[in-house]
Amino acid sequence: METFGDRLRAATAARGPLCVGIDPHPGLLERWGLGDDVAGLERFAFTVVEALADRVAVFKPQSAFFERFGSRGIVILESIIRQSRDAGVQVLLDVKRGDIGSTMAAYARAYLDSDSALSVDAITVSPYLGVGSLRPAFDLAAANGAGVFVLALTSNPEGSEVQHAVTAGGRTVAQTVIDEISQLNAGVEGLGSFGLVVGATIGETGHDLSKVNGPLLAPGLGAQGGDPAGLRAIFGESLRNVLPSYSREVLAAGPDPAALRAAADRATDACRAVIG
Repeated sequence: METFGDRLRAATAARGPLCVGIDPHPGLLERWGLGDDVAGLERFAFTVVEALADRVAVFKPQSAFFERFGSRGIVILESIIRQSRDAGVQVLLDVKRGDIGSTMAAYARAYLDSDSALSVDAITVSPYLGVGSLRPAFDLAAANGAGVFVLALTSNPEGSEVQHAVTAGGRTVAQTVIDEISQLNAGVEGLGSFGLVVGATIGETGHDLSKVNGPLLAPGLGAQGGDPAGLRAIFGESLRNVLPSYSREVLAAGPDPAALRAAADRATDACRAVIG
């Protein structure tokens, strides 16, 4: 079975190292001249997929912006997941789930079981009930050739209170998460399928990412203040494993498909210049 890590490496080699978020929040719908309703959501999401599915390695739909419309929003999410994967785009669903026991197992089945209507290539998860609580997601991902990205060092100002706190063993909470994910990828040839989320605006923090051997999602580039050149200071020798993520910087160019493509191409070129 082809792993997520292998598919991701092939996709970025062919299309460039770019992840584009699909974040239809009310402000963007308004900017596009669309209503903050199901019809606006559908037009927005389908336009992004149709414009960029032939040139972007990864789409990252933000599940919350679809969930807020209830079952009708989920139907649209299912549709763009299917369209994107059919077009060869890797779909990373940004859901940030994190729970224990049978509940975490149910979340894993919803997104990582190949028979699910919401089946995607990878999801984001939160480790703050303990990395071990995420085991159902890790196991199902491995069984189905999928991936999991675990929050480690996020850009929000509140995050550092928890993530930079020092444990009894002398490591920060974030470093503990980093080290546990590194163990999941240990011994894997090529790129592992278990990754981390590390914000593109955090700067140098002193955390060691060198042993992760998995993809490193870097959200926050463009309109959120991150710059591709700044990735070198954050990721160091792990730079080649970084998956830079843009949302508003690209999406704000719509609804014209040509403008969306041009914005995505500029972002891809900027990231290639740094990552290679």
